[in-house]
Amino acid sequence: MSGAGRGPVRIGVLGCADIARRRMLPAIAACPDTKLVAVASRDAERAEHTARPYGCRAVHGYEALLADEDVEAVYVPLPAALHERWAAAALDAGKHVLGEKPLALEGAGARRLFDRAEELGLALMENVMFLRHGQHEAVRKAVADGRIGQLRGFRAEFTVPGRPDGDIRLSPRLGGGALWDTGVYPVRAALHLLGPRLSVVGAHLGRDERYGVDTAGAALLRTPEGVTAHLTFGLDHGYRSAYELIGERGRLTLDHAFTPRGDQVPRLRLERSQGVEELVLEPEDQVASTVAVFAAAVRAGAAREAEDTLRQIELLENIARASRTAPSPHAGKPG
Repeated sequence: MSGAGRGPVRIGVLGCADIARRRMLPAIAACPDTKLVAVASRDAERAEHTARPYGCRAVHGYEALLADEDVEAVYVPLPAALHERWAAAALDAGKHVLGEKPLALEGAGARRLFDRAEELGLALMENVMFLRHGQHEAVRKAVADGRIGQLRGFRAEFTVPGRPDGDIRLSPRLGGGALWDTGVYPVRAALHLLGPRLSVVGAHLGRDERYGVDTAGAALLRTPEGVTAHLTFGLDHGYRSAYELIGERGRLTLDHAFTPRGDQVPRLRLERSQGVEELVLEPEDQVASTVAVFAAAVRAGAAREAEDTLRQIELLENIARASRTAPSPHAGKPG
């Protein structure tokens, strides 16, 4: 199946994850460029319950949805460890794919997916929704216009409160952990604002032995020019979603950087020696924008942002590697 169809893109959803039910299904149903035609689950009753408000079909089993010729494209909100497998199955079935982040848990797997999408003329996109919000372009423009002078550093935080027992993000078998969940956001923001030539200087991942996954993390990255990026992420913290760019003459701060509501008024805080200024922007719905961008990619039959996604996964892998090779905080202390 190519991207040459007409009318709204007919989308099926593999799974009934929270993000699908809260954010993506309403956006797909509301977008004039897409049509929600089916929701699949391994639990037939859950599929029926999720599909009913949208008047779309409930499908028992993921394979059955991929075999449905009425489905042009699929959205994959499954646990992280299953993203690559089912994205690959969808591509092989001739479906365009919008996959939740991370698209794969290793760079080689993500490269195979993009190569397969290109071979088949299908769209493949990782669902990093915050990139679709115009506030980040406003930040880039303010920096490019010299509002804070030459860039010296970047700080980003994305942390959320503790998850209940049984949450998929606490399961090592399902690819859980803070790095591949909340860590994606500050890493991708650093790439977006500082460019692709970032390298990992050091990192720490705090492991919770009750679950066998990391629930906290921090990383230090740098550009070849010496601009540093301090990144913090976690699954057992007070909520924080923000980043800050530090320049030679001031700093620019953005709160609600990664998950703003669609009606939220973005405010960029600009602090310089002459005082504090707020740049007030128009509200935007980044979820709706993401769905529209994916629909356009389907009609173009083209993958989106492959190199950025691959670079992001490479940095996440390098953060994990740097954390494993870092000296223990107890090393060298007397017993």
